[in-house]
Formats: sequence, structure tokens, C-alpha cells
Amino acid sequence: MEAEAYRGYCLESVAAVYDVVLITGEEPSWEVPYIRDCVVVPDPADQAALLAAGRTLADRYDLAGVFTWTEWYLVPVACLARQLGLPTTAPEVVQACRNKATARSLFARHGVPSAVSVSVRTRQEAEAAAERIGYPVVLKPASHAASIGVIRVDKREQLTAAYEFAARAAGRGLESTSVLVEEYLDGPEVSVECVTYRGQTTVVAVTRKTVSAPPFFEELAHSVDAADPLLDVVAPAARAAIRALGISDGVSHVEMRLVDGRPRLVEVNGRIAGDMIGHLVHCATGIDLPRAAADIACDRAPDLTPTRSSAAAIHLLYPETSGTLTELRFDGARPPWLERIHFQHRPGDQLLLPADGGDMFTARIGYLITTAPTGDLARARAEQAARSLIVQINPAADMVSAA
Repeated sequence: MEAEAYRGYCLESVAAVYDVVLITGEEPSWEVPYIRDCVVVPDPADQAALLAAGRTLADRYDLAGVFTWTEWYLVPVACLARQLGLPTTAPEVVQACRNKATARSLFARHGVPSAVSVSVRTRQEAEAAAERIGYPVVLKPASHAASIGVIRVDKREQLTAAYEFAARAAGRGLESTSVLVEEYLDGPEVSVECVTYRGQTTVVAVTRKTVSAPPFFEELAHSVDAADPLLDVVAPAARAAIRALGISDGVSHVEMRLVDGRPRLVEVNGRIAGDMIGHLVHCATGIDLPRAAADIACDRAPDLTPTRSSAAAIHLLYPETSGTLTELRFDGARPPWLERIHFQHRPGDQLLLPADGGDMFTARIGYLITTAPTGDLARARAEQAARSLIVQINPAADMVSAA
């Protein structure tokens, strides 16, 4: 199951210290060894159902805190914590993190360097905004995650198709269904992993990223180096963004681009990063972000003392073309620095790239994680390991690229 592959390390870490009771959207399976009890709610984003489940568990146990690492549940869980009288960043603040238009306005108000951004509801409004900002621009849903619905537009002729692409994803947003037209930030992308407790933010690590070629923004690789010199460059902007939004407590994943060497904010995610980045942080620094998130949820000061200085990288595996996966295996002996390898598709599965209407869930084959003394070596080892993969695809003849 993909929840186990990408978030299993979080639950394992928290359960090593706390008794965990779970509210979940389906009957637990792999989670069973780590939990004491659970309540199944068909849709955890349903506030009334979530509150009923929370009260059921509060009647059974003396709850100390509640938190989530799932983007779509951030606001409902903050509301649940408030309703149960448990510690939380205010739901209104979490809502601002989820709504990128609100976040942009707060960044502007507090002088946090960001991108020019206009919220639109129609293609005509998008065209007018793009003309004012100047091409290239980025279209994205105001309320989404994982680069879903995000697309770059280099010229006016591309805008109609791009708007339809972004609007389809925006229509599934919980906090907003509008589309943003934004200035394209030209520079390398990084994220900053931060921990805030009682209003004080500690910058734990910086994650260097590799993204796909335009027009999409699929994340292809991440690396964390405990000694990365970029930490001093990006930390002030990350702290400023967290202050601007009003985040008082929790783990944040702050995304930015370095334009002419200076940070410009993309967004702040009020949760532990996806794509195993929290695990990379632990491999590189020894700092346990899931444990920190649980401690903060229980109003306990987290231990953020580094216990190692190393590096780790994840290489996210994608096919070169859409089609049927016919062969997938690692060829040769597994080196000791290949920390883990995970396949989320099997031969016979259909793979659909974003250019053909898919997304990371339909296209990504899996991932591999490598460790090393430095970030450069961890990245090189990840690329080396990826070259040892045997991946065969039977291309889908009836798929036509939309790029």
C-alpha cells in the first residue's frame, strides 16, 4: 500500500513513543501493529464525521494531542483539535497555508519575497492576468498539493489548454476552487524543513530538488545534506514566511526558488513533507520530524538536536513514456548505500504521464533512497542505482501528448 511506503516511517516513529489511536478512511491493515484503537470515517475531511470520531476516542482515552501528515485533512484536524481542547495552530492559520492566494497576500503584507500572483475564475481573466504579469507564467490551483494541476505557460497560444488543465484540478479543492496565475520564478527549487514550537521556529534542513522539464513540475529527486551551505541562505526567508502566516506550532515544509541566488517563496505546507523527505532528514541529521510533530501536538518541546552529519537522496522513478509496464527489476548486487528501494507498480500496470492526462499517482513507478557523506555523492549514487534498474514499457499507441 502506498500509504505505508510513503508514510509508514511516520507512524512507526510516533508509535515508538506514544500510544496511538487512529481516525482513518478505511479499515487499518499495515497500521495495526502501531495503533491501540481506531475509528473508521468514510471521509476524514467531513468535519462533522471527524468530530464525532474524535469525541468517540476522547470518551475512551485521555487524549494528549492530535495531528495529521495528510494535506487534505490539515484544516479539519486543526478544527478537531480546537473542538477537543487540544493544542493546535489556529484553524484560520492552517486555512491560509492551504489557500495559496491567501498566503500570497500575507507574504506581500509582511514583506516576504514571493511571486506576483492573481486569482482568476475564467479563462478570460487568466489571459488578462498573464498579459499583465508577462510570460512565462505558472497556472496552479489555489488549493491543492503534489504539483497537481500546476503548469507553465510560455505564450498566449498555450493558455487555453493550460487553464483547462489547472481548472480541472482546482475544481477538486476543498478550501478554494479558483486558479492562480503567477509570475514564473526562474531558479533552482528547494524546500526548507522547519519545526515551530510556541512561536519559535527552528530550521532543521534544506532539501534540494530536481523537477521535470516544462511545462509540468513533477518532482523527480530530493536530497538532504546536514552540512548544506544553503541553510544560512534560506533560513531567514523560511522563518519570515512562517511568521507571516501566523503558524505557532508544528512541522512545516516551506517551498521556495532561488532567483539570482535569493529566496522567493512558492508556498508553505503545514505538515511533514511528502516523498520520504522526513526520512531523508533523519538519515542525514538524526532529527525525527514525525516524533517532533507528535511532541508539539501534545504541547511538549521537541528534541531537535542533530545526532549525525551525513546526507541522503531519493530518486523518484518515472517511465519515459506512457504505456504498459512489462518488466521491472533491480539488476545486480545491492550496494550497502542503497538504503531502500520501493516499487509501487507491477508488470501489467498501465502508466500514464502528466503529458497524457495522468499525474504522479498514475505515472510514478516507485523510488530508491541512497546515503552518503555528502549531498553530491548521495545524488550521484541515486543516479547510479537508477541506471541498474531494468524498466520495460510497451508504449500506448493511442496516447497523444498534450505538451
